[in-house]
Amino acid sequence: MMKGSRTPATRAQEWVEALARPAAITALQPVAARFIYSLRLVATYQRARRDPAPELAQRLGQFTIAIKSLQLLDTIGHAWPDPVNVRRFCCCHLSHDELTLGRMMEAAWRGDEEGFARQVDGLVRSERIDRIWNDAVALVMAEAEYS
Repeated sequence: MMKGSRTPATRAQEWVEALARPAAITALQPVAARFIYSLRLVATYQRARRDPAPELAQRLGQFTIAIKSLQLLDTIGHAWPDPVNVRRFCCCHLSHDELTLGRMMEAAWRGDEEGFARQVDGLVRSERIDRIWNDAVALVMAEAEYS
């Protein structure tokens, strides 16, 4: 079958198959991947009822970056419609929530506020997007300062 002759049903099937293949964390820009690893570490520590800040600061190399990550995670936690689906720390694939958050961080790294908002359009109430954007930019700036 020629590439241009795909039927709508074939295109829909290809789209569904693409959604079923989990994205790899290595496909994310490095700051976005570090944020996803931070999310996973915080989730692990929360389940253990332990403070993640010291370990996060050690792994990220800067206490400022750890605090900015925790602030962003707190903001997301209050804005996200459901608990964020987080994979195990060692998993190389992303959950759909992690992929969305990773793409948000990539947009923040590029300074693309419109692209950032597109990632959460319909997922997060519009009046909460600015706060998430501001916290994401603060984290990106901290990452840039110490890299």
